[in-house]
Amino acid sequence: MNPAGSAGAVPAISAPVRLWEDGFAVDPHAYYEILRSQGPVGWAELAPGIFAYVVVDRRAALDLLHDTEIWSHDPRPWEATVSEDSPILGMMRWRPNILFADGQAHIRYRRTLVDAVSLVEPHDLRERVHRAVDILVSRFGPRGSADLVSEFCRPLMGLIFNNLFGLPDSESDRLTDSMAQMIEGTERAAQAEVEYGKYVLELIAAKLTERGDDLTSWLLDHPLGLTPEEVTWQVFMTLGAGHEPTANLVSNALSRILGNPAYYTTLTSGSRPVMDAVVEVLRYETPLANYGIHYARRPLSFHGVWIQAAVPVVVSYGALAYFAEKESRGAHHPGDASHLSWSAGAHACPVKQHTLLIATEAIERLTQWLPDLDPVIPRERLTWRPGPFHRSLTQFPVRFTARTPDQSGERE
Repeated sequence: MNPAGSAGAVPAISAPVRLWEDGFAVDPHAYYEILRSQGPVGWAELAPGIFAYVVVDRRAALDLLHDTEIWSHDPRPWEATVSEDSPILGMMRWRPNILFADGQAHIRYRRTLVDAVSLVEPHDLRERVHRAVDILVSRFGPRGSADLVSEFCRPLMGLIFNNLFGLPDSESDRLTDSMAQMIEGTERAAQAEVEYGKYVLELIAAKLTERGDDLTSWLLDHPLGLTPEEVTWQVFMTLGAGHEPTANLVSNALSRILGNPAYYTTLTSGSRPVMDAVVEVLRYETPLANYGIHYARRPLSFHGVWIQAAVPVVVSYGALAYFAEKESRGAHHPGDASHLSWSAGAHACPVKQHTLLIATEAIERLTQWLPDLDPVIPRERLTWRPGPFHRSLTQFPVRFTARTPDQSGERE
């Protein structure tokens, strides 16, 4: 059977590595080793019956990411082969936005997004992050304990992104809940996609009625003249791409910081910047472990593997980081040069600096309020959420001296 004509067809290269299994969340490196044993491009199952090529070699990844002639981001030929009830379709189905566009359409969408985000001044974004942190600390701070995943990182991004796009705080939980279920690719993913769609449609409707000082309004008013439908899909993608991966970036960084008392001391004393921990996560434990999905425009041989058209080709940023660490353990890495967490080429992340600011300010603000955060569970015993795409903790319980932020929400 030809894999270009069926989502369930498996080319004769190797047994698929099941990235949807619980075991992948427990020990992703073991799965990456199996994929790498197949060569620069392995063969995997993203969900039961949904197969994909997975790029686990840095050179192959760069070749793919920089070649827009051979590779497309348009999944519609593949999508036609997939059942509508597939749990991962919400993360992969075509929509008219920057993520799934090629050529001039991609350039147009990217320009509007970059221009809109550029209107968010760093000092304003910093204040929004501080405000959101203070709201959450006021909820769990007096208790002296919290789960930093469910009570801090995920609702924090809900508050920040909900605010940036122009809805009141009361709507942020809807965003957080639907995004978490969509990215896990479970049986609840389809309903979560519906709920997330409702959230975005209501947001667009509100801004069409009355503009505000927010990203949605700026996209609607951009000189390139996106239609309300196009803005809807831009917002759909941007909120999703910003919320869950950034929440995971913060939780993964916090677990690294707090799991190493000596490391934590250097950060709280100011002798080592929080950015170091954030970059370590991007380098070794990237929150969006497998994505960057491409499709060959025609069948071809790529780094020793025959690639069929209309079959997903996934870039494993997690595998690339893992093998880079293995091959250069102990070596110095200048800045971000050693990882591809921001992707590369035409589709490289357009809002990298804003994401880094959110993550570092969130961690700094939290540790200023609660300088004696103490993990309840050792880092090596923490558990990870299943799913083929992300590297995300299920929980991260901590203890600390009970404290309540002051009423003004301002702290130097």
